[in-house]
Amino acid sequence: MKAPRLLLGTALAVLLLAPAWADVTGKWTAAIDTQIGVQNYTYDFKVDGEKLTGRAKSQFGDTEISEGTVKGDEISFVESLDMEGQPLRITYTGKVSGDEIKFTRKVADIATEEFVAKRAK
Repeated sequence: MKAPRLLLGTALAVLLLAPAWADVTGKWTAAIDTQIGVQNYTYDFKVDGEKLTGRAKSQFGDTEISEGTVKGDEISFVESLDMEGQPLRITYTGKVSGDEIKFTRKVADIATEEFVAKRAK
């Protein structure tokens, strides 16, 4: 009688301690107020375990994201743009809450911007 209870208690403890991965798979949209005006973005994310892949689309192009991770409710990735022949690295970090992601992105050493992306319905 004690063995099944112990097993059940152990299983429950493991489930409670296991990290809950945020489900960010799918399309997300954002309007980012930047130094050069509002940029409208669509992100298309795919998640495999902790690995995040996908694409970032804006008026500046359609780029594959790199270095993407999802750990619990934390998300991060890099967008690499070519601006008039010059590489531009944009690093994103964010926190997922339901159908919103509160992002901070660092645009090279030029600017830091905060915005919210929303799940496309």
